[in-house]
Amino acid sequence: MTVTLTELAELRLRTFVRGTPNATPDRGIRLAVKAGGCNGYEYDIKIADVPNPEDHVVRSGNLRVFIDPQSAPLLEGVVVDYIDGILESGFKFINPNATGTCGCGKSFQAGDCSPTGVLCS
Repeated sequence: MTVTLTELAELRLRTFVRGTPNATPDRGIRLAVKAGGCNGYEYDIKIADVPNPEDHVVRSGNLRVFIDPQSAPLLEGVVVDYIDGILESGFKFINPNATGTCGCGKSFQAGDCSPTGVLCS
């Protein structure tokens, strides 16, 4: 499982993770894909105390990233960046599995897949 956080994205996410009350060394972020958005799938990032037993655990710098098995095929190879600009600030996803994205960049489609998180052929 390959997920890459740019240096700036990792720094921003690590700040959130460590800045929450009762932060533990096992804490990380949960990166997922869920049905929704204007293109069929949307990205979801949350702080998580521990991985679920079935999660893929990826380390990016000093941050642990937890990915559920259903989201994994749609997130394989994704690069998460953080943009800090005058007109736009936030996380940007560069996803090699996306066949289309919406204008805001938070939603994508992957071929003819249903919204159940199945990798498209």
